Amino acid sequence: MRMLVAEDDAVTLAMYVGLLHGWGYETITANNGTEAWDILQRADGPSLALVDWQMPGLTGDALCRRARAELKDRPLYLVLITARNTRIEDKITGLTAGADDYLAKPFEFPELRARLQVGERVLKLQTELRQRVQELEQAIAHLRQLQGLLPICVHCKKIRDDRNYWHQVETYIAARSEAEFTHSICPTCFDKRLKELESQNTAGPGVSADHAAGG
Repeated sequence: MRMLVAEDDAVTLAMYVGLLHGWGYETITANNGTEAWDILQRADGPSLALVDWQMPGLTGDALCRRARAELKDRPLYLVLITARNTRIEDKITGLTAGADDYLAKPFEFPELRARLQVGERVLKLQTELRQRVQELEQAIAHLRQLQGLLPICVHCKKIRDDRNYWHQVETYIAARSEAEFTHSICPTCFDKRLKELESQNTAGPGVSADHAAGG
């Protein structure tokens, strides 16, 4: 999985990159907040980010705040790392800014790995949820095509579409739904057609009155 690592200290950045590569992550690095923001907002920007709080340019909390405000349509999981004192006020500030998780230096490497794994699971769920929402929106839009007033001819029963073309009922519905048609005949039409056939058979071929009288 690709992830952003934003850290202004070169030694610490190299340590993070080495760890993450060993855990199977592909990393994109930034040594200041402004560069990190440029990477995040790319169309192919990573969804998982490890961000230092104190950086030149945008600070980590400012980066989180901006990402939440301007990248609302993107799944993001932001882990904020700080060397500040682990006061509850600092944690609240970081999480309120938009960070999903908060780690205070120094920390144990297994803990970092576990928190990143949590981030992966959250991102996977977010992506699946977005896909379900898109599928639902498409289904609703599909159903709306068959709602509202439909102009239908009183004689041939053809339906007029939005472009003023007339279609057979089955053609119109089949193009806008998953329905498939099989043709049959209803009882009313069956009786009507049967009477027409019986009437034709009873009348028989025409015979003139003169011919009948002449024998």
